[in-house]
Amino acid sequence: MKSVDTHLAEILATVRPLAPLELELEQALGATLAEELSSPVPLPPFDNSAMDGYAVRSADISAVPVTLPVIDDVAAGSVELRAVGPGHAVRIMTGAPLPAGADAVVPVEWTDGGTVSVTIDRPVQEGNAIRRAGEDVQAGEVVLKPGTVIGAAQLGIIAGVGRRRVLARPRPRVVVISTGAELVEPGGQLAPGQIWDSNSFTLTAAVRETGAEGFRAGSVGDDPAVLLDRLDTHLMRADAIITSGGVSMGAYEPVKEALSPLGTVRFEKVAMQPGMPQGFGVLGEDQVPIFALPGNPVSSFVSFMLFVRPALDKMRGLPGGLPESLTAYVTGPLRSPAGRRSYLRGVLASDGTVSPVHGQGSHQLAALASANALIVVPEDVTEVPGGTEVEVIRL
Repeated sequence: MKSVDTHLAEILATVRPLAPLELELEQALGATLAEELSSPVPLPPFDNSAMDGYAVRSADISAVPVTLPVIDDVAAGSVELRAVGPGHAVRIMTGAPLPAGADAVVPVEWTDGGTVSVTIDRPVQEGNAIRRAGEDVQAGEVVLKPGTVIGAAQLGIIAGVGRRRVLARPRPRVVVISTGAELVEPGGQLAPGQIWDSNSFTLTAAVRETGAEGFRAGSVGDDPAVLLDRLDTHLMRADAIITSGGVSMGAYEPVKEALSPLGTVRFEKVAMQPGMPQGFGVLGEDQVPIFALPGNPVSSFVSFMLFVRPALDKMRGLPGGLPESLTAYVTGPLRSPAGRRSYLRGVLASDGTVSPVHGQGSHQLAALASANALIVVPEDVTEVPGGTEVEVIRL
């Protein structure tokens, strides 16, 4: 059997980062920046008021209360040049440009709110409630670097420096297909021997949680020709494909039967539990990666976390590798088969302990749903006493 690390290394050696595209701002969320982004102007571009109030010369209100004539109003967006002379005040709104001569803004709450004259009850220091030009970003300053995942805040600064488009690696488009004649769409009636399809929903959601675009293509039965036709239909829209089921040693294994003759997908045993049977390769002229995962729900999910997620990260232009882990103390004893790396489901607590959930079978989806971590037991360890420090991967 092949080790987990070797299988992942072969996958990461095959997949490539997606080519950067010029993306509109509305399309850029979740993409990975592929250029250095700097601001052409200082931010803010001009001195402006941080509050609704009155622009004044601070020396004029060193002794309060004081009443000053209000000589003008300045609204946000005003393009007219204004000035404040000694002994005067200008009513100003949040974001409005600071009039020449003013060195402070008095919040309206510290005044009587007058429009012809204003009585000010509290003194202010020079610079009070003023946003200075360039205090956020200087002209030419780099605001985002390549490799940054574009979230809401990053979109904000891209727009804030005046860019309408940005060069970025798009989110990978991933098609998910379940296989098995026993599968029925949720909401349908079960006949004897049938189960509802959960894998395609689980894996599509897992794809989306990574930041990629997941497209659920439903399930197919045990006919390899039908699977090949479904794959051919989706190859044009996919940057990667995930199948679940049909990769083991049984008599009806449509994924192996359909893909093995192509010679571009290998089916192997990986020294892990759950998830020993694995398939990986490429399809079509564009060499689209395909991940053929086992059909048991827990096996397919754990396989996704270990192999598919790192590959999607690399496709997004991010570092690919096994999920980050931490250590915790297991609350009870663990068992693991010799020669396989086990990933047991557990609940990680805030006190640094992790408790194995009841139900470690690869078919026990409810137990997986109650877990928030995977407890890693190395290949050469078969028993772990309670209280032992173990490696843990957060889910």
